[in-house]
Amino acid sequence: MPHLIVYAAEDDLAGREADLIGGLTDAVVAVYGDWARDITEVLLIGLPAGRWGVGGRVSTTGPAPRVVFGIRDSVFARPDAADVLGRLVTGVTEAVAGVVGERVRSGLAVEFAGTREGRTGVGGVLSAG
Repeated sequence: MPHLIVYAAEDDLAGREADLIGGLTDAVVAVYGDWARDITEVLLIGLPAGRWGVGGRVSTTGPAPRVVFGIRDSVFARPDAADVLGRLVTGVTEAVAGVVGERVRSGLAVEFAGTREGRTGVGGVLSAG
């Protein structure tokens, strides 16, 4: 199942949670199809001011959002992998910038974390993929 973890400044998330979760889910569905809607998980992690640093110093500005997208490792081996991943990056970027604001677009990062079959477990049971 697709898992998206969004790290962003708490101020960027507050009051926008439902719109962001809905937009990110819609972005996944636009690439994979409607079957993915009910299994897409989105976790929003808000970072309070002062809990972000660059170069060993606390940053005076909030972090640009970062989205870690958990995806099956087999996607990377598909012949259309570049297209699928590109469409996901575009959709996720549009969803976040559309909800949080255009100012985050240029710094927004989407990272794909591939999981091989048999490397996750849910409910105490090793998953097939």
